Amino acid sequence: MATISRAQLLQHPSAYFSRRPHSHSSFSINFRRRKFSVAPPLLCSSSSSSSASTNPSIVGDLLNYLNESWTQFHATAEAKRQLIAAGFHLLNENDEWDVRPGGRYFFTRNMSCLVAFAVGEKYIVGNGFHVIAAHTDSPCLKLKPKSASSKSNYLMLNVQTYGGGLWHTWFDRDLSVAGRVIVRASDGSFLHKLVKVKRPLLRVPTLAIHLNRTVNTDGFKPNLETHLVPLLATKPEEAFPESKEKSSSSPKAAHHPLLMQILSDELGCDVDDIVNIELNICDTQPSCLGGANNEFIFSGRLDNLASSYCALRALVDSCGSPGDLSSEHAIRMIALFDNEEVGSDSYQGAGAPTMFQAMRRISGSLANSYAGESAFDRAIRQSFLVSADMAHGIHPNFMDKHEEHHRPEMHKGLVIKHNANQRYATSGVTAFLFKEVAKMHNLPTQEFVVRNDMGCGSTIGPILASGVGIRTVDCGIAQLSMHSVREVCGKEDIDIAYKHFKAFYQTFSSIDRKLIVD
Repeated sequence: MATISRAQLLQHPSAYFSRRPHSHSSFSINFRRRKFSVAPPLLCSSSSSSSASTNPSIVGDLLNYLNESWTQFHATAEAKRQLIAAGFHLLNENDEWDVRPGGRYFFTRNMSCLVAFAVGEKYIVGNGFHVIAAHTDSPCLKLKPKSASSKSNYLMLNVQTYGGGLWHTWFDRDLSVAGRVIVRASDGSFLHKLVKVKRPLLRVPTLAIHLNRTVNTDGFKPNLETHLVPLLATKPEEAFPESKEKSSSSPKAAHHPLLMQILSDELGCDVDDIVNIELNICDTQPSCLGGANNEFIFSGRLDNLASSYCALRALVDSCGSPGDLSSEHAIRMIALFDNEEVGSDSYQGAGAPTMFQAMRRISGSLANSYAGESAFDRAIRQSFLVSADMAHGIHPNFMDKHEEHHRPEMHKGLVIKHNANQRYATSGVTAFLFKEVAKMHNLPTQEFVVRNDMGCGSTIGPILASGVGIRTVDCGIAQLSMHSVREVCGKEDIDIAYKHFKAFYQTFSSIDRKLIVD
């Protein structure tokens, strides 16, 4: 590998970390070699007492993951790729499962939801699941089913707002499209394909201050239907006369021919083979390190891909070596859901019984000829769920928005979220258990409670906790600019979260056995 200067690394950090391999078989070798070969001290958490060789930083790999994962579909596909490379076996929800102790498995739903698990070699029927759950979606703009629009000789795209975004941050950004396309194959079948147009394709321009003199005093208050419409081009539709021959019921008639041609070029197919599209508007600026000491991560979609990736890596690395599962009595699991930002009530969201159906199937497959009483129900009683979603770090310019004694800071560890009205699922018992994991491994934790005179957001924690009655703790990495097109979190917190999640998998069984409640 060529020598890399510190200046090069600081300017383009993700370019010098593990890239997508040519084959799954070479992934583990390339992944580990490259991770150690480039300036480990720069990216390793200074809060760790362990050496870089035993606790390497995952920050560079997170940046790669973020830059791959423009949409929930891409995030799931990249997680799938990494799990296969790590030796996990892909299951299909439509097939009968043959799950065995010591095995590692996963499945996807809608290519935007993923459940992966590893079975302890000492598992016996009725033992519990140790789960970390997060979500793959983020607030964004999505194309409407009929996106083609034209005003003043501009070609524009009609969009929907998805989730509770800070929509003013999407103005004057270099934007593009990414998502999935349904393509007709030569044999008449239909294929799901992912697409990502990496070049700046779109822009939502602000109005010049000369035409809006009071914007700085009255505030920027765009109408989300009429003002938040991206520009695609100035070329008129007449440049594509074939579009006028299309039936109004054709999928192609709903979108600009220019956009459809760009998609077909990216996919290497004919425009007529594209039968449907499901696209997000995405910021093209890469995720990167920032700050005077390179201590921040600047990126879109940190909420909640940072949690998703830390959970994914913790699971993979906690059972990647022979013997990692040899003394484990439980089942280690991650569940990454879609649609959290809009309430989770969907086929691929946490409101669906996806995770619990999987748990029941796993328990049944492992039970074989066991004829005892309620194995699955007993397993749930012994299970524990970590609901991982980003947390509100203290904002130095708006300190009064935080409760005085609960002001999470960057670089200070995972934030345990509490709410007496059950907007978070944390209890005194679950908080204690999760903090004991951190205490055993010398990892810091923080606490968050919202002010009594402010509303409180929620997570998938209460949804899953109430689904079948599973003990749950809500936690997250402190960040600023949540739901902006460009967010920020602390670099050290990524490594702390990864270590905490990995420690949870490795040590929770021994801690849980010491606690007597009922």
